Amino acid sequence: MSEEYQEELPLSRTKKKQMAKEVEKIADQLSSMSDKAFGQLQLSEDLTVEVVEARETKGRSSHKRQVKHLAGYLRKQEDELLQLMTQLQNLDQVARSEKHEFHQLEKLRDRLCDAQTFETAFAEMLDLYPNVDRKAISRLSRSVHQHGDKRAYREIFKRLRDMD
Repeated sequence: MSEEYQEELPLSRTKKKQMAKEVEKIADQLSSMSDKAFGQLQLSEDLTVEVVEARETKGRSSHKRQVKHLAGYLRKQEDELLQLMTQLQNLDQVARSEKHEFHQLEKLRDRLCDAQTFETAFAEMLDLYPNVDRKAISRLSRSVHQHGDKRAYREIFKRLRDMD
């Protein structure tokens, strides 16, 4: 079949249902995302009202019904749906990046707290964070090495995160 002929064909019922389910997933994601993430979205007033209503609906059945209503609203607003999908993808990329940085800090902290890898991790830390309080990190690391101090373990992470 040529591409021109395929474009002229109407969407099959199956394809329409799949697309409707995708929009419903987006509506569900909007209703369950954190307040911080929701605040970062730029939505029209009408869509904001619909989303807030879905977010505030508490009962299981009524919440599900409200999410379906929101999905129906989104299907009617194709331009707004496309903009929303772009915004959600951007938020997802930022979240993945933050998660990656968080894991990198955890790994650095773990190596600082391991007596065998302390020297190389300490040198790496100084390269990454030249303004870090060297004495404090060294003291906290020794406390973990010698006594298994959990408080010092957490404190190292807090200091590294604050430097980041």
